[in-house]
Amino acid sequence: MKSYKSDQIDKLRMLSKTSLKEDFLHYIWKFKLFQVDQLKTVRHKKIRLLKAGQHNKASGPDFFNGLIEIEGLQWAGNIEMHLKSSDWYAHHHEIDPNYDSVILHVVWEYDVPVFYSNQKEIPTIQLVDYVNLSVLESYYKLFSAKQKWILCEDTIGEIDPFILEAWLNRLYFERLEKKAQKILHLLKQTNNDWEAVLFQLLSKSFGMKLNGETFLDLAKSFDFSVLRKCQQKKGLIEVLLMGQAGFFNDSFEDITYITMKKEYVYLQNKFNLTPMFKGQFQFFRLRPSNFPTLRISQLSNLYENHQNIFSKIIKMNDIHKMHQLFSLKASVYWENHYVFGKESEKRVKGTSNSFTDLIVLNVIIPLKYTYQKYHNKTVTSDLESLIRSIKPESNSVLDKYDKLGIQVKSAFDSQGLLELQSSYCKPKRCLDCTIGLQILKKKQL
Repeated sequence: MKSYKSDQIDKLRMLSKTSLKEDFLHYIWKFKLFQVDQLKTVRHKKIRLLKAGQHNKASGPDFFNGLIEIEGLQWAGNIEMHLKSSDWYAHHHEIDPNYDSVILHVVWEYDVPVFYSNQKEIPTIQLVDYVNLSVLESYYKLFSAKQKWILCEDTIGEIDPFILEAWLNRLYFERLEKKAQKILHLLKQTNNDWEAVLFQLLSKSFGMKLNGETFLDLAKSFDFSVLRKCQQKKGLIEVLLMGQAGFFNDSFEDITYITMKKEYVYLQNKFNLTPMFKGQFQFFRLRPSNFPTLRISQLSNLYENHQNIFSKIIKMNDIHKMHQLFSLKASVYWENHYVFGKESEKRVKGTSNSFTDLIVLNVIIPLKYTYQKYHNKTVTSDLESLIRSIKPESNSVLDKYDKLGIQVKSAFDSQGLLELQSSYCKPKRCLDCTIGLQILKKKQL
């Protein structure tokens, strides 16, 4: 059955025991990278593959609507794949009715026969018998690169720029769709209050990476209607947020601190508020300009000077106007403080354009995208134009891609690369990645 020399067969078996995963079988089958015209079942019955089927990445058989011919008789149905035929039982497919329509069992190694519920044996192919050695070697070289940051770092720079651009385009919208699902979840929790959702998203963004989730908890620690009522008096929003953050649980001989603390106690009793534990907020290893106290004051400044912010943002598509909206200063007290009760050198603590860009990327664009989809509107080209007008982020992940020869023109590209690294490179989903597939195909030419 095999046409390889004995040493090639030994090498094939050795390679197949390294890092072989089931998705490699899907890849081989989907692109027909095997000797299609020589197929036989393990019972030596000749098979003609008429349709490989539709790849299913959800639960159920691996390929839907396949079509095969065994000994002149055609069979239409689904195709299931495993590294070993015994995995059929390990995965309990014998008791799952979703697998009753399987017409072919494709395995890398045949170790036990597999039967339908009527005790008739399921036709099985041992795929290793028909795969070219070059295909397996390409897979092995890609997936055995244990010391590399990403598996394809030696070859990713050679990918056709047009193919890479199209893939990053798709990745960006994959990333956007994930953010949209999280926003819809928040919308449900707030009874479809878009303004409340915006406040929660902005709070998380102001907390940045280290304190983001804690800031989100802060925004959720009271009903948004309380903040709306606090907008009626200057400085009261900052009192509310600082108090809810637990920053008034100390005692300082500081007139501003004492005054704000008294005001918060009034709000606490009026709205039945429960403050958080101050220790949840991280200051260690943060630059003072990113201290939670300053970010809370800047966020308070936004809501003190603007009402119905969501309505303004949803109509805004100019990055310069967004820079103006989010050009925020902490209150006067923080000009010579970073934390309560301890004076520092006087300095105005304001937000930067780069900080605003992160808000636009992580909050404004995802929110506008979700809003349009929620109302069954076509996603406008303004969104893509907006993100392409933003400079790419600067972080260690993007620096590494840059060293590999990947050019980043705007935040549109950088967001796509971040999605590539987190959802494909890091979990080693090369066989689901356009770049990985291009590399494997190129090595087989």
